[in-house]
Amino acid sequence: MDEIVVSTVVYLPTEDVYDFLVDFPRYANYSKHLQDVTQRGDGGSGTRYALHFSWWKLTYTAHSEVTELEPPNRIEWQIVKDIHAHGRWRVEALDTLPDAAPNDAETACRVFFEVSYDADSADKDSINLPRFVSFGWVIDKLKPALQTEAERIVERIVEDLEGRRRSVELTVERRTV
Repeated sequence: MDEIVVSTVVYLPTEDVYDFLVDFPRYANYSKHLQDVTQRGDGGSGTRYALHFSWWKLTYTAHSEVTELEPPNRIEWQIVKDIHAHGRWRVEALDTLPDAAPNDAETACRVFFEVSYDADSADKDSINLPRFVSFGWVIDKLKPALQTEAERIVERIVEDLEGRRRSVELTVERRTV
């Protein structure tokens, strides 16, 4: 399994951040490759989402399900078709404001976006590849694109949450588990 963890500090209470993150259909506003999200369910545990992606010459719909909610600290999800993958959003309150906090900040939390996936488990028949393009080549190109996309999503969410653009310091961890 490969794992990507992107985290940063957000200058809002954990409850506000959690309420924002639990709205999955909004994610299409932050991703370069996520075109649309359709929802089946009330947004709680068991809700399914169809995430419609477009990248390079490929289109693909990932099917995910919210598996557990622990307000205001954790949102767990998994991909339910074509690949073994799961992830979570974690929100942890900070006891003190970081030195780099804006002057008007009153509270802060650290937000983590974590994704684990097994690229070898991907269903090769689920993607219609162009002629002469191997599935292995697509996977090799997709791995770094996933990290870039995760970083982009977190940066854009912070801007929307805080209502202003600022330099966002990201901590990125990539590991094989």
